[in-house]
Amino acid sequence: MKRMAIFLLLAGALMVALATAAEAGPKTIRLKFASYFPTAAKQSKLLEEFCAEVGQRTNGKVKIDFFGGGSLLKATKVYDGVVQGIADIGFSHIEYTRGRFPVTEIVDLPHGYPSAWVASHVANDFYRKFKPKEWAKVHVLWFNTCPPNQLILAKKAVYKLEDLRGLTVRGPGRVGELLKALGATPKPVPMNEVYEAMARGVVDGCMTPIETLKAFRLAEVAKYVTLCWEAANIYTFYVVMNKEVWDGLPPEVQKLLEKVSGEFEERAALVWNRVDFIGLKAGKEKGVKFIPLPPEEMKRWKEAVSPMTQSYLKELQRAGFNKAELEGMVSFIKDRIQYWTKKQIEYGIKSVTGPEAIRVK
Repeated sequence: MKRMAIFLLLAGALMVALATAAEAGPKTIRLKFASYFPTAAKQSKLLEEFCAEVGQRTNGKVKIDFFGGGSLLKATKVYDGVVQGIADIGFSHIEYTRGRFPVTEIVDLPHGYPSAWVASHVANDFYRKFKPKEWAKVHVLWFNTCPPNQLILAKKAVYKLEDLRGLTVRGPGRVGELLKALGATPKPVPMNEVYEAMARGVVDGCMTPIETLKAFRLAEVAKYVTLCWEAANIYTFYVVMNKEVWDGLPPEVQKLLEKVSGEFEERAALVWNRVDFIGLKAGKEKGVKFIPLPPEEMKRWKEAVSPMTQSYLKELQRAGFNKAELEGMVSFIKDRIQYWTKKQIEYGIKSVTGPEAIRVK
């Protein structure tokens, strides 16, 4: 009788435990995604779609909460915030932490990128080819780049190099070096503070893509845009994940995240390509004047910034990097720009800047 009572007691406990487990279901994996971009921007909407897509394809097993507009981490703190576990996934660009990604910064130099689509493919090819050790503390999901930077100015029109003298222009990292080469004085203002800085005259303008005329409302405070893409550089953006969190995910979730990331790598390249048209439209609606540089003047700008690449390679050599390997990286970038430019023309992907075959005026 006593044994029967014990048996019934154990059976009852087991049934309660099974019922509780069945009711609870599989444990949800909750992740935090930090971005500094304005939540209304197309880029932020794309990142939110990524979060939703992962949730849908995992049947709710993975839930990614998106924190845009710098609400969780500011632009300069995203990478460290991901490494430290404040966020599980983060989106920012490498020029906010100059020197942290010295090899990848080669990608940002003025190589003559015609569009965001081309530059984004080159950036991902570069990472897969060389796997810089500087990314070892995180798991890279994908890279993308902005369109080539243009000179956006509040009050003064710039038609030639001499017009840049005496101007203070927002430009962090390598963009600052480029502005110095062109004759301006750079100031590393965070992007979400540029509107106020231009409105108050703290800076005379910024070196950013045309899309910022809409995404950051710069069309409201700018009067002129000098189109100098052949002599400009780009910002390489990253989407990275905390390494320990990644390593702790089930293999099937890792596989799914890699697949979705691959899809959004291409979608991001296309979105960054399209947003320049949105910025162009916003600028025209506000009466912003777009100033294309004549071929001879563009040549002067290119010559002014051309020493930047070799100067930076020498800097890396002094830090212990191999000269031949560095030069091979630059050669690889140039080759991939040609390859992807041909592909862009072949696929009929339009862009605001670039060769005439892929340019819409």
